Amino acid sequence: MPRRIYQLMAMIGAVSLLCWQATQGAKPKDEMLELYGLFVDAVEKVEVNYVRPVSRRELLETALEGMLQQLDPHSTFINTSEWMQFRRQIEGRFGGIGIQVDVDPETGRLRVLAPMVGTPAYEAGILAGDQVIEIDGQTAEGMSPDRAIEVLTGRPGTEVKLSVLHEGAEEAVPVTIARAIIDVPSILGDHRKPDDQWDFMIDPDKKIGYIRITSFIQNTAEELRKVLDQLKGQGVRGLILDLRDDPGGLLSSAVEVSDLFLADGEIVSTKGRNTQPKSYKAQRDSLFEDLPMVVLVNQNSASASEIVSAALQDHKRAIVVGQRSYGKGSVQNIFELDDGNSVLKLTVASYYRPSGENIHRFKNAKSTDQWGVSPDKGYEVKLSPSEYGRWYRGRRDRDLAAGHRRTPAEKPAAGQAKADTKAAAAKGQEKAEAKKGPGESLSNRLSTKRSGGPFVDKQLDKALEVIRSKLAADAKAA
Repeated sequence: MPRRIYQLMAMIGAVSLLCWQATQGAKPKDEMLELYGLFVDAVEKVEVNYVRPVSRRELLETALEGMLQQLDPHSTFINTSEWMQFRRQIEGRFGGIGIQVDVDPETGRLRVLAPMVGTPAYEAGILAGDQVIEIDGQTAEGMSPDRAIEVLTGRPGTEVKLSVLHEGAEEAVPVTIARAIIDVPSILGDHRKPDDQWDFMIDPDKKIGYIRITSFIQNTAEELRKVLDQLKGQGVRGLILDLRDDPGGLLSSAVEVSDLFLADGEIVSTKGRNTQPKSYKAQRDSLFEDLPMVVLVNQNSASASEIVSAALQDHKRAIVVGQRSYGKGSVQNIFELDDGNSVLKLTVASYYRPSGENIHRFKNAKSTDQWGVSPDKGYEVKLSPSEYGRWYRGRRDRDLAAGHRRTPAEKPAAGQAKADTKAAAAKGQEKAEAKKGPGESLSNRLSTKRSGGPFVDKQLDKALEVIRSKLAADAKAA
């Protein structure tokens, strides 16, 4: 047997041993050697008889990807170029179209966890919950999230063609998106001021602040603290923290954000088969631990956003409003392979909330099982797929800066420019309309015609109702 084949056996042997131990314990030595022999025999047959030449490295990497895909959607093999792209994502700047994807546990298809605000995908109308059927004419069936990100990223200005199935639709639609350098936004407000900066005070009369976290990256907690300091200077009395459509991100960022609002106690713990249990606790240095809060979540809130909402809920620090979250509570570690030229991203543990309950929705989990973060009793506000679509489109249009340039597909028809100008001029009336009284919906604001009507946010309205009631009760008690 050629020497390179022995080297191939050694490489996959080390990885196979690690994965088998993580799932069912170490196999007896003789059985392991027998299985390695089976693999090498298959590689030789493919190498000699396949219709086109194929490299051994390609075969090995494909075998690794397939093996790990059987474990869970978040465990994968990452080669050198993929690893560089992965690092750029968590650092907050990379090239691509601006979506984060996962695998739908029910269909096995690629599912958009969230398009990033202001990115090409976002402006093209890609929705959280959309299923990606094809990428550049190639089926996305069986494609891992990391592989999809590799395909979607590329040189800025180049185009990628997707076939996308919107939630509730029967047929996929084609979408062409131009790649761009993605500066990941992390902290956003409800609406923009005339200078296109975010206004984080949603109710100036009641002094209620509003902050959206779109993803948890390295500088999220730092950006959040700056906004909180700004709101404190404006006399903020209550806060809505919106984590809807937030796919998560870094564990460290989730812990830092939670710590801004907690005086003490556990934030989250991690437990696994071959990892030391670890608990992350608040550090008692928060200036915002007494600020009345509501946290908004929905079916697309995942990972780090679930850690934050669960911690604040379990410590009775905030009321959770909205819909049950996604249930992505697994921890991935990075293991170097091939002298650091590639890595193995492997699920090694699960997140547990302060109450000790599980966050992760495991394969074949039922709706009655314990997973994710559910709204507090009496505070569930569900949106149908059509309601979610209208809310999303309205939210997208409100997020666009006044200087946003439409793509050719969005070019306004005759008379539309005048309508847009009129809508922009009416922005200045929003604050006055918001003061009409407690029965007036603060979230029923102006939106462009593309949203299909006025922007209505039932979940945000409920959060405002909760905060107002809390402030009124506190004022009466005082």
